[in-house]
Amino acid sequence: MRKFSTYIAFFALLLTQAATSLAADPEEKAIFAGGCFWCMESDFEKLNGVSKVVSGYTGGTTKNPTYKEVSYSKTGHYEAVEVTYNPEKVSYPQLLSHFWKNVDPYDDRGQFCDKGDSYLSAIFPLNKKQHELAQQSLETITAKLGTDKLATKIIDAKPFYLAETYHQDYYLKNPTRYKVYRWNCGRDKRLEEVWEAIK
Repeated sequence: MRKFSTYIAFFALLLTQAATSLAADPEEKAIFAGGCFWCMESDFEKLNGVSKVVSGYTGGTTKNPTYKEVSYSKTGHYEAVEVTYNPEKVSYPQLLSHFWKNVDPYDDRGQFCDKGDSYLSAIFPLNKKQHELAQQSLETITAKLGTDKLATKIIDAKPFYLAETYHQDYYLKNPTRYKVYRWNCGRDKRLEEVWEAIK
């Protein structure tokens, strides 16, 4: 009888864990490139519904690239961020809207003061639905800006490689240096110039 009671308790525990797991908030991922990943990480972590943002590299062919390789070699990788979010609190279209407001879609040489292929802006859809929504957002932004010569690309997702530890949460670990960099780079001033006109 004691053995039977033990089995009952064990299965009850499993059922409780399963129910807890089902009740847990669902999480999805999205990947964006918008120049300096320190800045993109900072901007996306401000959103309600976003639980985690990490800096990394994607879009290229080199496996496990380093910052030096991405910055100075032809790896094909972009500086990017992987955003983990709860779609019940913030939708993918809302993430896209936030992305656009934090990039200069005209810049075909990089973003703000950072120039080079690794600093170009791009959306990396992780599935068919994200790709459709990204395409719709691109068409909407194109119409609003009144030009079809935007530099921001939609690129099917490739493996995402985490950047070095010192890049993660850089804006929190080094707030003064981050603020000086961002101001000197002219990021916020340029964003205001681009997006103020279509509010």
